[in-house]
Amino acid sequence: MWSANKKIRVMVVDDSVLARTMITQGLSQNNRIEIVGTAINAQDAMVKVAQCKPDVITSDVEMPGMSGIDFIKLLLPKYPLPVILVSSLDLRVFDALSAGAVDFVRKPEPGKNDVFIRGLAAKVIAAAGARVRPRPGIQTPPLASKPGAVRMPTTGSSPALPAPPLLGNRPSLDNVIIGLGASTGGTEATLEVMRRLPADIPGMLIVQHMPVGFTQMYADRLNRLCHMEVREAKTGDEIRRGLALLAPADFQMRVVRSGGRYTVSCQPGEKVSGHRPSVDALFTSMAEQVKCKMAGIIMTGMGRDGADGLLKMRQAGAYTIGQDKESCVVYGMPMVAFNIGAVQVQGSCEDIAGILLRKLQKW
Repeated sequence: MWSANKKIRVMVVDDSVLARTMITQGLSQNNRIEIVGTAINAQDAMVKVAQCKPDVITSDVEMPGMSGIDFIKLLLPKYPLPVILVSSLDLRVFDALSAGAVDFVRKPEPGKNDVFIRGLAAKVIAAAGARVRPRPGIQTPPLASKPGAVRMPTTGSSPALPAPPLLGNRPSLDNVIIGLGASTGGTEATLEVMRRLPADIPGMLIVQHMPVGFTQMYADRLNRLCHMEVREAKTGDEIRRGLALLAPADFQMRVVRSGGRYTVSCQPGEKVSGHRPSVDALFTSMAEQVKCKMAGIIMTGMGRDGADGLLKMRQAGAYTIGQDKESCVVYGMPMVAFNIGAVQVQGSCEDIAGILLRKLQKW
């Protein structure tokens, strides 16, 4: 187990000698990281992991013989170590996250190795203190309520959850907006919340820290696995019941009010709290713009993005929920939010939906 006063021991797994060298040399420049081994494929890594005793593993997704996804499934039951994936623009990265990987980075574009290494180092540091839980896959629930939805295969054998009861024809819920923000570990934690919510949930806005190119795929994944409609947001999209909008990578998503109508704005803009998209940017805009009832949910992630914005939401009358320490991959953002008084109630990622629905029943 990694101790905060020691260097983070990292093993690099990649079948490309160029990639291994670039990652090894790049991470070695960080004074908080020590490279303790490399492996040319998953089989090699399984042999070396006991000898090298890494705190964190970086792994390519596509490798000969055994993919990064199968590597994680084999590794975690025996060695529950944080794994950071290095992925091309590939939908299968979400299957690896579902299997238990902590986070991922996108492979570098030509001439951007330095940016890639900085991002990977930050994720390695965040992952060093992560809670790792091997996960069974999640099957797709019935999609009868979504005309035209396309069923796609998913991993694992866990039964789909039954569809939650609809909230029904309650005009008061037409005037409710829900915001949710997450970072490290959030792709699967958010899914655990969303798949427990009914198809007619009040309008939802989601910020998940994620590399460019992946938010559209993640929105599509949530749309397949959840009961409400989920899509990547664009400027002008109306916030309405039964729809969840995901902030696009590298854009700030904010709420815009026009009379009693609410839409979103997605603009490049400056980073807020170190991120684009930023949970703070969304939550602050909700606190300032939303005049109807609202709820804010802050989930697993390193740092404090979203904490200040959630406090502003609570001060503006919002109902606020934070993910608890026990179920967080990284208890950072929810911890800061709780400590500054932004969170009214805490719950596990499996319980947050129930907490929210009980509140909605009273509105």
